[in-house]
Amino acid sequence: MKTRDQLIDDLLTLAFAEDVGDGDATTLSTIPAEETGRQQLIVKEEGIIAGVEIARKVFAKFDPELKMTVFINDGTHVKPGDVAFVVEGRVRSLLQTERIMLNIMQRMSGVATMTNKYQSRLAGLHTKVLDTRKTTPGMRLLEKEGVRIGGGSNHRIGLFDMILIKDNHVDFAGGIPQAVKAAKEWCKANGKDLQIEQEVRNTEEIQAALEAGVDRIMLDNFTPERTLEAVKQIRAYTASPEELAADTHKHSGKDVEIESSGGITLDTLRAYGECGVDFISVGALTHSVKGLDMSFKAC
Repeated sequence: MKTRDQLIDDLLTLAFAEDVGDGDATTLSTIPAEETGRQQLIVKEEGIIAGVEIARKVFAKFDPELKMTVFINDGTHVKPGDVAFVVEGRVRSLLQTERIMLNIMQRMSGVATMTNKYQSRLAGLHTKVLDTRKTTPGMRLLEKEGVRIGGGSNHRIGLFDMILIKDNHVDFAGGIPQAVKAAKEWCKANGKDLQIEQEVRNTEEIQAALEAGVDRIMLDNFTPERTLEAVKQIRAYTASPEELAADTHKHSGKDVEIESSGGITLDTLRAYGECGVDFISVGALTHSVKGLDMSFKAC
């Protein structure tokens, strides 16, 4: 499996292939090869900046001789007029990297800004905002990094680093007990130490998940009122010492992680957090975000 750095490098290779192709016809025809200059990244909208370190990779990949001086680091609250960094070097290189760098930074900063708004709504609570797999193809690692920079937390990166048993898995497997048992056996047979999360739709499925011994329970499309009752049900569950010793995924209710998911908005977020859940997953952090406005201008 490829590393994070390899996947990011693949993304940049594709970005240059689709944008620059065999060369920027406008720049190559109007700018002499030896001409040098400076451009600065100017913030045009208030928010949380993200992607500065990825921008550094963009410039280095296209032209290692470009010199980048950073004034504002990832995770900083910015306002219109702030200058995040200056890049010096060949003008042809500056112009051919501009749009790719801006596309990435605007997207990541938009994600970070949105995440910061959501996590701020939970101030004073232990609840963490999570992202989902509803990301732009090829951009997942960068968008999830934007979530972390904005103060949120990552759910699983992909299908490989956590087991999340959803309704379709349950229906095909024949029930929650069967699905969880099969997941544990598969992990053991393949030498995997993966967290097991079970999506539930009602109190009966919550009980089945607790008895099956999962690490986390996802309350799917519960109202805040139902969520509060579900949290009470989970926390009241008690596993015997023998059960706990026999199954590393078995927990008493106070140790089972609880996640809320499904249709939760900025307006309803805190009501779920106040129910005592550990996590709230929000697809809108990545699938409905608006890019943060910024520009890359000669200086």
